[in-house]
Amino acid sequence: MRLGINLSFAVKRWPEPQVWAGFVREKLELDLVQFTFDLLDPLSPEPMANSMAKKVREAADDWGIHIHSTFTGLAEYSFNSLLHPDPEGRRIALEWWKRAIELTAAMGCKATGGAVGAMSVEDAADSAKEAKLYDQLLDALEELARVSSAVGVDTFLVEITPVPREIPHTVQQAQRMMRELEGRSEVPVRLLIDVGHAMYKPLYGSDVSVPAWLSPLSPYIEAFHLQNSDFQSDPHWGWPAPGGLFDVGEFADQLREADLDRAPCFLEMVYAFEREDDQVMANVVSSAAHCRRFLA
Repeated sequence: MRLGINLSFAVKRWPEPQVWAGFVREKLELDLVQFTFDLLDPLSPEPMANSMAKKVREAADDWGIHIHSTFTGLAEYSFNSLLHPDPEGRRIALEWWKRAIELTAAMGCKATGGAVGAMSVEDAADSAKEAKLYDQLLDALEELARVSSAVGVDTFLVEITPVPREIPHTVQQAQRMMRELEGRSEVPVRLLIDVGHAMYKPLYGSDVSVPAWLSPLSPYIEAFHLQNSDFQSDPHWGWPAPGGLFDVGEFADQLREADLDRAPCFLEMVYAFEREDDQVMANVVSSAAHCRRFLA
């Protein structure tokens, strides 16, 4: 199995590419990362954006690290993005994504993606608006796939989130989206499953399980996010964590049974900015060691 790490842990602490790359290679003993756009806003002015992308690519090469994909972080996830209630908001979000794709290519990376949007409370309550926004979202993803193809990015990833105003947030919605994009996107649009999202019991019920997502969606799943969770929130803890219940060994068995052990699994831990840096570093190291026992 392929174990990697999303660079969310480095945000505001270790943003320098040479620093996080050395930490990942030497301290975590990993050679696979997912770059988060919390470390580089795609709408940053030039020459900063491309200069920073070049530094990311050079650091990865220097340390023998493969950047599997780029991904939205907390910053972009805080916006409504491609489901913004205002057409101008959706237009700006589309430009954000196009620039993200261009920077992905500049990093020498072949995939990008993330959470693609959230409807407002008002729009989600209106079935006609919801249907229209869904159709416009498919149009936007088709356009982004076209941009990806033009610059050599060959996969676009959509993350399933446990929020009813976000698309997709259920197995059925994800299946529908994948089916309706087939034949109209120039590069494959695939799914990323966050195990903490998939096991969110307040939305999906007490009997929810990871296999309930794997079986129907396996043809479309490209990658996973790993986090430790109490299944009552979306905490993005590492290992160990008081109250953390996620069993990585059981998850590894579930992947093998679903024939998804080819899909890379990225640790995605998010720490309070106030937490001491040494504590964060220690928890990232222990989390990688714990997961490596089962997934590497």
